[in-house]
Amino acid sequence: MVTETGIVRVLSDSIRAQDETAPVTGDWVEIEEHEGLGAVISTILERTTSVNRRDPAQRDLEQILATNVELVGVVHGLDRPLPVGRLERLLVVAINSGAAPLVILTKADAAAAKDENGADECEAIVRSVCRDIPVVTTNIVDGTGLDELVGHVGAGRTLALIGASGVGKSALVNALAKEERLEVGSVRNVDAKGRHTTTARELVLLPGNAGLVLDTPGIRSVGLWEAEHALDLVFGDLDELSAGCRFHDCVHTSEPGCAITAAVADGTLDAKRVERYVALVAELAAQRQREHQRSYRPRR
Repeated sequence: MVTETGIVRVLSDSIRAQDETAPVTGDWVEIEEHEGLGAVISTILERTTSVNRRDPAQRDLEQILATNVELVGVVHGLDRPLPVGRLERLLVVAINSGAAPLVILTKADAAAAKDENGADECEAIVRSVCRDIPVVTTNIVDGTGLDELVGHVGAGRTLALIGASGVGKSALVNALAKEERLEVGSVRNVDAKGRHTTTARELVLLPGNAGLVLDTPGIRSVGLWEAEHALDLVFGDLDELSAGCRFHDCVHTSEPGCAITAAVADGTLDAKRVERYVALVAELAAQRQREHQRSYRPRR
């Protein structure tokens, strides 16, 4: 833990002192000295933002990845295929945090080595999905995009990076910090997938007090948690189009007078995008239904 006097090691009494709220990276806390224990976290201050997902090990449990960040950067490596559905899910997570979303494309050099048009095509797809969300393309070999990215962060602000293993998050942090702060792992040549090199979340201060970057372990499962509003923002085009549906509760599958299925039929809307949207809406609706059922379950 970082204090005004330096880095100190502290203990957490999460059940007794914080009403079962455990501290996570990014939290502002108060500490007290306890005899025989040393420094102990006594209070977690109110969080301004919270990057969360559904815990992959528990179907209906929230997992908080980071807190009190001003930016959430969704990172994708240009050396690999772009799974659009995964990008959409990560954007929902980023927006749902309450922080400003940002998409960071890494490994532009590797993409150029494979296909000189590949990076441009991938970037075009990303920008079509992201709409008004900023997109920064980076290359740590020649420094492309790094100054632009630091400009997005700014002094006194924190950027949290989320994305799959092997997309270049740790290498990007090292390039921004201008020193080897984090271990960088290798990726398989066959599919460019990486191993979990980052196993813990860490805050790194950028040179010249230009802000902080929070690296997170690679995310395999991107389950959403109470993210209906963020979902509407990521799929804003569909949300606007649905206003023309005949029924206000249209689920955009087989209902008559559906503006979205009509747009798919005339080729102005991608059917796969609609399928992903409908699936995510159903996922969040099922989560809400389970929460409702638990709230009415009689206690023994």
